[in-house]
Amino acid sequence: MIVFVTGTGTDIGKTVATAALGVKARAEGLDVTVAKPLQTGEPDGRGDAATIETLTGLHTIEMRRYPEPLAPNLSARRAGMAVPSPDEIGEWLRSHDSRGSLLLVEGAGGLLSRWGDDHCLADAAGACGAPLIVVTSLGLGCLNTAELTVNEARRRGLDVLFLFGGSLPAPEDMDTATRLNLEEMPRVTGVPLAGSMPAGSGRLERAEFENAALNATARIDLRSLLDS
Repeated sequence: MIVFVTGTGTDIGKTVATAALGVKARAEGLDVTVAKPLQTGEPDGRGDAATIETLTGLHTIEMRRYPEPLAPNLSARRAGMAVPSPDEIGEWLRSHDSRGSLLLVEGAGGLLSRWGDDHCLADAAGACGAPLIVVTSLGLGCLNTAELTVNEARRRGLDVLFLFGGSLPAPEDMDTATRLNLEEMPRVTGVPLAGSMPAGSGRLERAEFENAALNATARIDLRSLLDS
């Protein structure tokens, strides 16, 4: 099954969250692959897929790379490179999907991040008929961006499985806004906040990261969600 992981913005912990969800799926006995269709601004051997492999040992795949750290359409345009259509991305993803497996697709940017001049991440998810997991920031302002993302996904006919926090401060570092947002977010979005990765998790060694991931995803049953 194909599941897209998108975010409410950039630099909110989407890659770390995708890695954590992959660890959880593997612990549930699922055959997991992480796909990064479009990577921008990283040399060969670097980037989100490489980070996930380092943190988890999961198998990762990429489709296209573009040189500058910009939205895929801008990076491609400035480099004179083509961008695959949603249907081409969907066909590529389906070629790597199989019965009883989970293909986690990490997006580039948020739900409406332009992958091409005339399409965005949401269009690629729609071409696959794939549900979404939305990674969200948790501090001041996150309720607005989370609700906007969920509402737009629903308007486009996309199913949002749950929200997941990309970086949660330690209790002693948590401000009032963050504490209240953890309770308020499911109410304003109508979607569960299923867990959150601790701040700084991306700097952990693999064994420590996997322990943190399993703790953060303890309330999630991916197998049941995918079977429903």
